Amino acid sequence: MNILTIILKTVVLAVIAPLLSGVVTKIKNNLRMRKGQSIFQPYYNLSKLFSKEEVVSQSASWIFSVTPVIVISASAVAAVLVPIAFVNSSNIYIGDFFLVIFIFALGKFFITLAALDTAGSFGGMGSSREMFISSFVEPAACLVVFAVSYSQGSTAILAGSNSNVLSVSLAAALISLLLIIITETSRIPVDNQETHLELTMIHEAMKLEYYGRSLALIELGGYLKQIVWFSLMCNLFFNGLFVNPWVTLIVYLAKILFIGLVIGLIEAGVAKMRLFRAVDFLVFAFLLSAVSFVAAIVGL
Repeated sequence: MNILTIILKTVVLAVIAPLLSGVVTKIKNNLRMRKGQSIFQPYYNLSKLFSKEEVVSQSASWIFSVTPVIVISASAVAAVLVPIAFVNSSNIYIGDFFLVIFIFALGKFFITLAALDTAGSFGGMGSSREMFISSFVEPAACLVVFAVSYSQGSTAILAGSNSNVLSVSLAAALISLLLIIITETSRIPVDNQETHLELTMIHEAMKLEYYGRSLALIELGGYLKQIVWFSLMCNLFFNGLFVNPWVTLIVYLAKILFIGLVIGLIEAGVAKMRLFRAVDFLVFAFLLSAVSFVAAIVGL
């Protein structure tokens, strides 16, 4: 992949990512019979944060300072590795499913450390909960990778994207991946991006000590992470390239918006679970991924 393609792809996703979050929020508000904020509100929030000064805790070390850069860098690298619609060449991607999962885990590891670094009670609480949830999510994600990639004999992203024949294995993997995306993007019923309530905070608790440019980088990293997960689902289960690259791009955006609509419907239709009840949700995602893997082995 040449450097121009890398820059173009990263910039395009970085520009689209906040809009996707705004659209999902708008869908939720409309379903709740509320006017809600504009779909461009994430851009306003980012511009405001970039113009603000930062206040850093006296107990914070270098980990607190470098974490926002690591979080946005991890999301940007994952965005480079994941194919998007308007490029149709299997020779320019070196992306591997496990590499993407590892890169996201790296950003999560550092933001967890940064939350502990400030010696705040909310940060420690959020870090503990995040690691607890990750212990269920990451094994489920790995099993989904195994299930989708088994017939292709490779964990490369483009190899898995060839599995478009509807089967028991693919259906179970699709539902499991949807549940994983809901968890990884901090959405209801596992988490809630819209609250700072002590009893419900998970991801939000880890970034309470951040403000200004650092918080803007973390937020932008979260937006990129969300669109990367959506793109992975598009490549795995709704793959398709057309002769005209612009038609492919439009179809790709339509698929992303469809996934956002599904996420919005789920968030508007269910309530936030208590932390230990969320285990049932995560165990169900893990069992579905295990079923998809076994079904792939037996050929179903």
